[in-house]
Amino acid sequence: MFKKNDILDIEIKDQGTAGEGIGKIDGYALFVKDAVIGDVVRVKIMKAKKNYAYARLMEIITPSPYRVKPLCPKAGSCGGCQLQAMNYQQQLKFKQDKVYNNIKRIAKITDFEMKPIIGMEELCLAGREENGPFYYRNKAQYPVGRNSAGEIVSGFYAGRTHCIVEVETCALGMRQDSAVSNGMARNQAIMEEKSSDVNARVMRIVKTFMKKRSIAPYDEKNHRGLIRHILIRLGAKTGQIIVCVVINGEKLPHKEELVKYLLEIPGMYSISLNINREKGNVILGKEIIHLYGPGYIEDYIGSVKFHISPLSFFQVNPTQTEKLYKKALEYAGLTGRETVWDLYCGIGSISLFLAGAAKKVIGVEIVPEAIEDARKNAKINKIDNVQFLVGAAEKVVPEYFQKYRENPECKPDVIVVDPPRKGCARELLETMVMMRPKRIVYVSCDSATLARDLKWLEENQYKLLEVTPCDMFGQTVHVETVALLSKGKHID
Repeated sequence: MFKKNDILDIEIKDQGTAGEGIGKIDGYALFVKDAVIGDVVRVKIMKAKKNYAYARLMEIITPSPYRVKPLCPKAGSCGGCQLQAMNYQQQLKFKQDKVYNNIKRIAKITDFEMKPIIGMEELCLAGREENGPFYYRNKAQYPVGRNSAGEIVSGFYAGRTHCIVEVETCALGMRQDSAVSNGMARNQAIMEEKSSDVNARVMRIVKTFMKKRSIAPYDEKNHRGLIRHILIRLGAKTGQIIVCVVINGEKLPHKEELVKYLLEIPGMYSISLNINREKGNVILGKEIIHLYGPGYIEDYIGSVKFHISPLSFFQVNPTQTEKLYKKALEYAGLTGRETVWDLYCGIGSISLFLAGAAKKVIGVEIVPEAIEDARKNAKINKIDNVQFLVGAAEKVVPEYFQKYRENPECKPDVIVVDPPRKGCARELLETMVMMRPKRIVYVSCDSATLARDLKWLEENQYKLLEVTPCDMFGQTVHVETVALLSKGKHID
């Protein structure tokens, strides 16, 4: 019916899971990046299939009532923010609907309570509340390369590519002068104040240093060049900064000079090198060389203090993380007498948050460095009712259960699981069911794999009672979710 290069006028009637607008002509669907539900747009077909096509937005004929002007001028070309043209209330509705529809469509479950999404309205910029929250990310990872003119550039990869869109000031990156106020950049002065942008200052220093010392950025096509990525973390409640330079080599020439320049930034707490000589797109290697400071920064979730190293997994939105963990704690229903397993525990962030209300918490994590951090974090906080096991949860938990199945620890009251995007392996789910906890609290960063696992758990004696989405990643299509399941139909 339609072919490549056809130009059409359509109304956007729906929003796809990746944030693209969807319009239809006589049942033929067109997927349009950067279009917002309610827009009337002119589009050009770029790839035509039998029943659908991908089209490029050419012109907005009539803007949607949900459309707003993106704060970032690179919002369209950078792959990071898919929803910046959509007002915040509609972003929240999009995410709420995404979670509910995935559970309904994939899990075939409708008999549960869907709670309203936990938004981050307090992080919206004053005077721009319709745009939603900005300056909330405590972590940035910038690839470094060259542009077509051969100049050193840094920024973010354009969507579905490895082409770097040069971005110096990211509208999601937490600002230094708002960090110790829980990341709340609440006025126009902060928005415009360049000196408060730690990420921009770090990147300018690194690129100036590279040019001065003729240090080449990494070229992934020929696996040559030295500097691959720059990782930056900022403590939301401490204001401490850590910078980690990822290199394709064993050493960085003139590293003392770079350290000297970086120490000019107030709050610089630690500077490291990460060795990654592997081909491919994995950002961090396993070896860390500390150039300055202790090799970590300190930060808090609630009253729990954490040491966060370059290799640590730590949620990027500290304000929302505390809300998410409070919901998980509420769902766990702890009274101080319970044994809890925390699977995929990372550096122990959820484990230590739960420990104050539990008899004992056992955390499991595959990354040895993360478990080392978890044990240190328990010691720092004088928490002695936690135990951490190293290994893949889908391997460690079944083996532990088979070996110690008569031990009361293998009959926990609550299991909390926070898996990666791919969800839980079947053998882990099977063991969880055999351990017969009264409650399962499932924290998920992908509602599609969450729905798949909920379906299996419901088929195996666990009833889904309640689901709460949490907006951890404003301006993007990603959404965190916490779900409560009970053994049988009710919680005792």
